[in-house]
Amino acid sequence: QVHLVQSGGGLVQPGGSLRLSCVASERTFSNYNVAWFRQIPGKERECAAAMNWNDERIYYHDSVRGRFTLSRDNAKNTLYLQMNSLNPEDTAVYYCAADPFQHGTELAYRYWGQGTQVTVSS
Repeated sequence: QVHLVQSGGGLVQPGGSLRLSCVASERTFSNYNVAWFRQIPGKERECAAAMNWNDERIYYHDSVRGRFTLSRDNAKNTLYLQMNSLNPEDTAVYYCAADPFQHGTELAYRYWGQGTQVTVSS
């Protein structure tokens, strides 16, 4: 069982930046496909960014491309989402996800973080 513990998030003004972190309990985290999803109340959870295990395939949702950066530090078993130029439409609960086999934008990742609220408002 892999546990993912998220940190970061909070309230930020439009145009501001935040960095989300997701620490995995598994030492072989470097072998996992990873992703950040987000969910607005009343809407389906969507994939904001995803990366396969060897970092060769990186996906960004059109709405975040150029503003968000997905990265990982395998030595720290940590996944990051750097979010810049935030706007109110980015307000959502953000979830990290990981799986040794599932990759891409579908929801079928095996392991999920607890979720963290990001609110962009003046």
